[in-house]
Amino acid sequence: MPHDDFPAGSVWLVGAGPGDPDLLTRKAARLIGAAEVVFYDALVGPGVLDLIAPGAERVSVGKRSGRHSKDQGTIDALIVAAALSGKRIVRLKGGDPAIFGRTAEEVAACNAAGVAVRICPGITAASAAVASAGTSLTLRGIARRLTLVTAHAQAGQPIDLDWDVLAAPDATLAIYMGRAAAATVAQQLIAAGRAAETPVLVVVNASLPDERIIRGRLSALAFLVEAISASDPAVLIVGEAVAGGAPSRVARGTALSVVG
Repeated sequence: MPHDDFPAGSVWLVGAGPGDPDLLTRKAARLIGAAEVVFYDALVGPGVLDLIAPGAERVSVGKRSGRHSKDQGTIDALIVAAALSGKRIVRLKGGDPAIFGRTAEEVAACNAAGVAVRICPGITAASAAVASAGTSLTLRGIARRLTLVTAHAQAGQPIDLDWDVLAAPDATLAIYMGRAAAATVAQQLIAAGRAAETPVLVVVNASLPDERIIRGRLSALAFLVEAISASDPAVLIVGEAVAGGAPSRVARGTALSVVG
């Protein structure tokens, strides 16, 4: 039976985490199982989708590598229409809904239509990546700040970031959707004063069975991502905090160390 926090005609934006269903919150698993319609992103792991109730409707609204099955306005309208039909709606988003998830647009659309909407957080890719690598996003006395950025830009447009701020030596930088822009990211950070020897961690398919962990340094970042398929989700992490960690053999995948 659905709980009182999931009445008919309401929407939950649910963080699906990095892909491993064991990393879902208990609340997320409950909401997924109680939903009558689930709108899900391309990066939601198959094990998470297996938690959807057999009779529930599944709607793929995936966005991946610039290939959008539906634009954001259409997604908003679909969610609202399904909720107004009196069904319990889950909008499944990879990672955490509040981090580069376009949650604000979907919340605004529900509010405008008078549809009750709530958010269930999830584990974001950067957290899953360093966990798999056996390291941390912060380091006492060395990495006091954490900055999450997206390196995705509109076609033909430069990446609009404050490189001087991002190059601070006491910060860890987690870069989402950064594979295609890896060379630019490294060049700009080094030009802004970040040391070329700064440790870099690249994690592909974090938490999944085909996970890969690649280590190197900032000057080699463009080379490190060459082995990553355009269809594979990857997070790039730059900073002294990721210098250590697990040995090169990783239980759930393959690790590669590159001096560069």
